[in-house]
Amino acid sequence: QVQLVESGGGLVQAGGSLLLSCTASGKIIKINAMAWYRQVRGKQREMVAEMTDFGDTNYAESVKGRFTISRDNGANTVWLRMNDAKPEDTGVYFCHANSYSDYDFRFVEVWGQGTLVTVSS
Repeated sequence: QVQLVESGGGLVQAGGSLLLSCTASGKIIKINAMAWYRQVRGKQREMVAEMTDFGDTNYAESVKGRFTISRDNGANTVWLRMNDAKPEDTGVYFCHANSYSDYDFRFVEVWGQGTLVTVSS
């Protein structure tokens, strides 16, 4: 079983920067895509940024040019650098990974517990 642990959330002023990190641990066979999602109360969880193990990236339109996702495959770690933060970036940020399970014999979704990011205006 694979676990994801996030860190780095907190309070930041509008225009400021924050770095989120997420490390996978446990029985890791292979992780392909890793991503960051965020959820605002009353709204659906949305993808913020994702990265394949080959380095291909995809960003939500609202964060393009401001956020950068990066990862270290060997360390099973993914980061999200948030620059020029805006109040609308406030939410709980969840780390997500597609991890191969030798119990299910397929890739399964794994979620972290979430870390709160608050951007003050």
